[in-house]
Amino acid sequence: MKIAIACDHGGLNLKNEIKKYLAEQGYEVKDFGTDSAASCDYPDYALPAAESVAKGECDRGILVCSTGIGVSMVANKVPGVRCAHCHDTYCAEFTRLHNDANVIALGEKVVGVGYALKIVEVFLKTEFEGGRHQRRVDKITAVEKKYCK
Repeated sequence: MKIAIACDHGGLNLKNEIKKYLAEQGYEVKDFGTDSAASCDYPDYALPAAESVAKGECDRGILVCSTGIGVSMVANKVPGVRCAHCHDTYCAEFTRLHNDANVIALGEKVVGVGYALKIVEVFLKTEFEGGRHQRRVDKITAVEKKYCK
């Protein structure tokens, strides 16, 4: 599985820990930056990572900023992306099971490294349930088609 990963300066430390973990677990990682602690704008990094997932170049995405909020807002503007802002394993599991989320957003200042890695693990290993949930995902796609022109 190929994973897109990106952050701004506020998520750099957590992104680097997640990237190391993903490599140890055998995932292929495409890093969209940033690689600096200098102040930067999260849309510049979250957008290309989200686009890579939408285009099918990467299977899933992981975005990090100080809270996870900004990067999730950017990612959810990209048609084909369903980004979940998660700070616990329950939400990470159920956003995959029920929403078929393909991107997750985390906040470095909100969740510790150890728990963040567990959230990422659950997100990547949980499969979409389908069934009645597919109908709901299809409705999300319909909203996207209506407004993202």
